[in-house]
Amino acid sequence: MITSALHTVSTLVKPVENNPVLNISIFLAFVGVTLIVVIRAGRNNKSAADYYTGGRSFTGTQNGFAIAGDYLSAASFLGIVGAIAVTGYDGFMYSIGFLVAWLVALLLVAELMRNTGKFTMADVLSFRLKQGPVRVAAATTTLAVCFFYLLAQMAGAGGLVSLLLGIDDKLGQSIVVVVVGALMIVYVLVGGMKGTTWVQIIKAFLLIIGALAMTIWVMAINGFNLSTLLESAVAVSTSVPADAILAPGLKYGANPLDFISLAIALVLGTAGLPHVLMRFYTVPTAKEARRSVVWAIWLIGGFYIFTLVLGFGAAALVGGETILAAPGGVNSAAPLLSLALGGPLLLGFISAIAFATILAVVAGITITAATSFAHDIYGSVIKKGKGNPDDEVKVARRTVVVIGLLAIAGGIGVQGQNIAFLVALAFAVAASANLPTILYSLFWRGFTTRGAVWSMYGGLTSAIVLIVLSPVFSSTPTSMFGEGVDFAIFPLSNPGIISIPLGFILGWLGSITSTVKESPTLAAEMSVRSLTGFGAEKAVEH
Repeated sequence: MITSALHTVSTLVKPVENNPVLNISIFLAFVGVTLIVVIRAGRNNKSAADYYTGGRSFTGTQNGFAIAGDYLSAASFLGIVGAIAVTGYDGFMYSIGFLVAWLVALLLVAELMRNTGKFTMADVLSFRLKQGPVRVAAATTTLAVCFFYLLAQMAGAGGLVSLLLGIDDKLGQSIVVVVVGALMIVYVLVGGMKGTTWVQIIKAFLLIIGALAMTIWVMAINGFNLSTLLESAVAVSTSVPADAILAPGLKYGANPLDFISLAIALVLGTAGLPHVLMRFYTVPTAKEARRSVVWAIWLIGGFYIFTLVLGFGAAALVGGETILAAPGGVNSAAPLLSLALGGPLLLGFISAIAFATILAVVAGITITAATSFAHDIYGSVIKKGKGNPDDEVKVARRTVVVIGLLAIAGGIGVQGQNIAFLVALAFAVAASANLPTILYSLFWRGFTTRGAVWSMYGGLTSAIVLIVLSPVFSSTPTSMFGEGVDFAIFPLSNPGIISIPLGFILGWLGSITSTVKESPTLAAEMSVRSLTGFGAEKAVEH
């Protein structure tokens, strides 16, 4: 059976050459179309609500596609496919973790937060607590999570264009990161949330169609038999023992605690991601929010099933060693698979989709971070809720430029890292800094301002410190500083197993030791509003 499958592969998959001109032409065509969409959508931005939430004008179906577009980042497409191709079973755990995480977010926080807030996560967290300290803390954690997420997308952009254009040197990759960052800034400045949402809808449609087409193609080569595909992947794999990619432990066998820490971060992280939660503010009613959730579940769930086939397809048709040797490293698996299947034309199309994925996600993250700073710090803390909404939007636009420049600088520094891994770090920070405060705010009436501030700052600080002191930054060949520098005293690559429980403990400890109790009236009002959505448009100041 293996011999037959490999013979089929050899006859259907011919050696092909990359075509940089074709690749960049397809990508520029996509950029041109989406820029037109963004400019047209941006013309209708007449108020702060239009800029921040698209005027709550999207239907459940449209928002479901946009949520999928926001959630299915470059990590989902490039990073996970690469992780499965190289590490097999252990790589597929990223798909499982991201999907289960989505269900946790839906069941615990999504609709309740949409009903309670207006523009940002801080609207919910500060509803019945002191506005100033809670909003500043929430904005700080939002900016930190967004920055880590942006790093992953920028790393994907650099690696992808390196593969497309044959750029191997760091300078060329850095120029690519600068171009992607500039495009991101233009998208958000011109289109706001409305333009960004339409880019995400288009991108989600293209990404799922492209992944579906490649999945069917890979399965057709293997007689629509998953067992044949897996056997082909095992037969081609020469860098690891036979059957190792089908069994757990290839990546995390040496340190099971690292796997547990990663799993906790993935499963709990989505419920604390500000840019995903903010998507629920773009629909007019709770009913439309639920409808968007149904669409998102089907789209996201289907896509993660595709990653299993694409990952093992890349292992069988391209090979783990070839993938790791490519300019983009492990993130090159999906583009190399498309090159093996359909030649330069399919590579150009799939790479354009991957670029669309990166641009759409970085635009969504950037507008979330800018909105948080402008609305929560400038509008609610500095201006104490009495500022001009138009001035808020101006501040948000300036913040977009600053965030874009920081993302470009950070993206240049993380070239070569697996972007699924980098996103897992963002999930760990989100689950440590945001999730405890979100859950306590929604479900515990004894929660206090001190508990919120301790939880957010404590979770954020512990997660970042542990990441800096881990092998992510030093002591290994893939570390940011390389193996020549070694200050890794924390042995795990993901801090979730320590920082997430610490965030919950600090929230509880700060609340029970607080001498200032919060208003029971506001707690009751928040409970009613979270369950019914009554008055959500006015959820700003108290």
